[in-house]
Amino acid sequence: MKTLNLIKSRRSIRKFKKAGISSKTVKKILEAGQWAPSGLNNQPWRFLVLEEQKKDALAKFTHYSYVIKGADKIILVFLDKKSSYNLEKDLMAIGACIQNMLLYIHSKNLGACWLGEILNRRAEVKKALNLSKSLKLEAVLAIGYSAEPAKKGKRENLKNLVLKNF
Repeated sequence: MKTLNLIKSRRSIRKFKKAGISSKTVKKILEAGQWAPSGLNNQPWRFLVLEEQKKDALAKFTHYSYVIKGADKIILVFLDKKSSYNLEKDLMAIGACIQNMLLYIHSKNLGACWLGEILNRRAEVKKALNLSKSLKLEAVLAIGYSAEPAKKGKRENLKNLVLKNF
């Protein structure tokens, strides 16, 4: 698939088939994230992959528990404060990391949903998973084989987004 078509056709998937994703595929997803750009190449992201009981335990921290419970795997993305040198730049790098993973997931005919509402309960998630104080939860990705058709996307007209004609 051509890159721009891949970008335009990616959608959030919230319902998944009961089919497993191989550990090899999960490793490749993480590798896609690993290769995102970061300031000073500090790579401030850290990943935690959850499945089965751990995944279900995480679900209680969001209104979208059905997405987490239905997914085959959950990837939590953290900012490692020990490797951070500029919070704003590091958060942009983590966004790029997540986008890389989402695009790779889509390129492999898998579905994913980037969950953000759960960040309102970061402290509870960190405590439940017994994580280091240096880690700050920045995103949760639910992944699996899609059980729903992708919805049609729409965007604002580009001329309304460009501040000055070129």
